[in-house]
This record gives sequence, structure tokens and C-alpha cells, in this order.
Amino acid sequence: MKIAVPVDERNIETKVCQSFGRTPYFLVYDTDNRESEFIENSGGASPGGAGIKAAQTLVDSKATILLTPRIGENAADVLKASEIKIYKTITDSAKDNIDAFLAGKLPSLNEIHAGFHGQVGN
Repeated sequence: MKIAVPVDERNIETKVCQSFGRTPYFLVYDTDNRESEFIENSGGASPGGAGIKAAQTLVDSKATILLTPRIGENAADVLKASEIKIYKTITDSAKDNIDAFLAGKLPSLNEIHAGFHGQVGN
């Protein structure tokens, strides 16, 4: 299984980024081989549609799980169509959230917001 987390830096101990669509990187952790890969979010600098582009990056990465504090409706629709399950983060570090997910301690993310549509930095 591959678990994706939006992160601020290329480090598994870094904080989870608060903005899914504008995150600088995605950490993709493979539970089979316990390896981490960091993928640049090319959609983060887009003037619009950042969430959709970020979601497509995760689809292309073959992630099956996303751990994030929040996500917009359009991005969530892309992920759900690709059967990527979304869970709400509960702590600061990416590693702590991965561990919590694997222990069954993260809730599904059910509160999807309408998105920030062109508002850079949210």
C-alpha cells in the first residue's frame, strides 16, 4: 500500500502541510518496502486548479491512501474517482500520522470544503 502525505520539506519528520493543493511536496510511503519517495507538487504554483493538479499527481503516484488535514471538493472528487481513500491528520509530523494510520487511529476525512479557487496561500 502507498500512503501519501502533503509535506513542507523532503523529510519524513517534517510537518504535514496545511494546504493540500499548494503543498510543495508529497511524501509517498510504501508500506511493503518501508521506503519513502518525495514528489514535487507541480500544481502548487498554478494560478488555479492547484487541488485538481495535486490530486492527479497522487493518482499518477499509485497512492491508495491520502493523509491530509483538509482538502477541496474538486480535488476530493478526483481522488474518490480513483478510489484513493482520504483520512484526516491528527498530529504535526508526517511520520506520526503514518504510524497513527497504520495503527487504525486516523478518522476518515468527511468534511470536504468548497475550495479556495485562485486564492494562493490558503
